[in-house]
Amino acid sequence: MTNTPTSNAVAQDFVAFAVQSQVLRFGEFKTKAGRLSPYFFNAGLFDDGAKLGRLAEFYARRLLASGLEFDMLFGPAYKGITLAAAVSIELARLGRNVPFAYNRKEAKDHGEGGTLVGAPVKGRVLIIDDVISAGTSVRESIDMITAAGATPCGVTIALDRQEKATAGGQDAEESAVQQVEQRYKLPVVSIAALADLLHYLETQADPALASFHPAVLTYRQRYGV
Repeated sequence: MTNTPTSNAVAQDFVAFAVQSQVLRFGEFKTKAGRLSPYFFNAGLFDDGAKLGRLAEFYARRLLASGLEFDMLFGPAYKGITLAAAVSIELARLGRNVPFAYNRKEAKDHGEGGTLVGAPVKGRVLIIDDVISAGTSVRESIDMITAAGATPCGVTIALDRQEKATAGGQDAEESAVQQVEQRYKLPVVSIAALADLLHYLETQADPALASFHPAVLTYRQRYGV
């Protein structure tokens, strides 16, 4: 989904917030694909009430601006659970009250049983997660949502890395986000993308932060889509 001028402003605010929260860090990090990345985004470090509340605000603002129609949120275990809960609270605060559900990694054989927890999964279901790396979490979520008789209607993430996915040790032509969009015909709404991070670094007054721009740009030129 293409960024609008409004979402670009939101994206820049989000990148600044992620850097200030040390959720977005710079240096040398090895990715799951074995690449050496000059930056690392770890949404698990939105780890207190203030940071989580602000993160939920960014998701909610981006979703409402996107115009995407959905009836409920679904958070895949584990990070998606917290995100679904937090964003549903923020959406309700903004006047858009929607239910949410999530899954367990292991089925429960007592009490309510099963793998799904929360509101009944029905209608148009929006999957919420932090990033899309290999698309595995999205595929599993789609399977659970359709098995419940509901319709997956999209995915929302915090950061689109905009880099080539890998398959069998080979680089694909598309990113993991593009593969999800093409394979499942679902829109993916991200708060920010690698292009927004590059713009943030390029326009930095802080020399220490600006110094990371060349490395991130080189990384995108090599692995970007």
